Amino acid sequence: MKAIVFGLGSMGKRRIRCLRHLGIAEIVGVDLREDRRAEVQERYNITTFAAFQNAILDFVPDIAIISVPPKVHVEAMRSCIERGIPFFVEASVVDEGLDEIIELVRKNGIVAAPSTTLYFHPAIQEVFKIVRSGVLGDISNVMLHSGQYLPDWHAYESVGDYYVSDPATGGAREIVPFEMTWVTDLFGFPRRVAGNYRKTIEIDGAPLIDDTYNCILDYGSFLATLTVDVVSRHATRRLLINGKRGQLVWSWDQNSIRVFDGDSGNWSETPYKMEGAEAGYNENIGENMYIDEIRAFLKTVAGEEKFPNSLEKDHKVLKLLYAIERSDQTAKFQDF
Repeated sequence: MKAIVFGLGSMGKRRIRCLRHLGIAEIVGVDLREDRRAEVQERYNITTFAAFQNAILDFVPDIAIISVPPKVHVEAMRSCIERGIPFFVEASVVDEGLDEIIELVRKNGIVAAPSTTLYFHPAIQEVFKIVRSGVLGDISNVMLHSGQYLPDWHAYESVGDYYVSDPATGGAREIVPFEMTWVTDLFGFPRRVAGNYRKTIEIDGAPLIDDTYNCILDYGSFLATLTVDVVSRHATRRLLINGKRGQLVWSWDQNSIRVFDGDSGNWSETPYKMEGAEAGYNENIGENMYIDEIRAFLKTVAGEEKFPNSLEKDHKVLKLLYAIERSDQTAKFQDF
């Protein structure tokens, strides 16, 4: 199988590593930036091009990985659809042109796999099993905090040098749908939402972005809250689920999920294994969930399984983000 990778920044390089791990040897890369092309050529010994049109003159890919900034996802997806190339696309935060892409994918029968990385996190896989087993009983409330420090994302370059400094694709704004994708897989979509989002600190290189989102999800029979920020000096992902019979607690600093049984008064622990992180990344951001995600894409292309996310679902999650933002602007709950 031959693969083309659009975008050779942090995620593009990660996807090259994933493909190599999965036995894909024939890979080319595309990026406008000469420094990124040079780095990838030296580091991974693959051919790179400045434009997709030049790449496909000599290289006919079987699959494409789209790791360009979110604002150009639609352009890259359209290029793949026009040439009948199945594609995987990174998580997005903008939906301009997405309705057209969804219709084109449906019409042409192209495999389109939008990223759902956290679905493949071993801890979240265990959370799914525990919640669906019914051991917690009826859910009362859910609290999730996802916090990171934006300058730590790419310690090797200024925040202002890539898309997270753009208000439309800012770091905190991007992570809301990144988390919501797996949350809505587990609990479904809420009936109505409310929220606030703000700029709370000065981040060099990103003076205009909102760095904190607080979201309230009303499911009718239970409530959920999600806080996403890019101001946490220690990278944090904490989950608390309260049920009628028990409580689930998880922090990604600990490689286990704890469950309290209300009847016995005892705690139990479910350990999980997180593979090593690439140099320069937080130790809790292991490579295995990214590898498993690309493996699922390859199996979908081969017709062996169905990818666990779709462009339609992705678009609905983005609409959830926009409803939360409207709530802040109107000071009202938004029906969803």
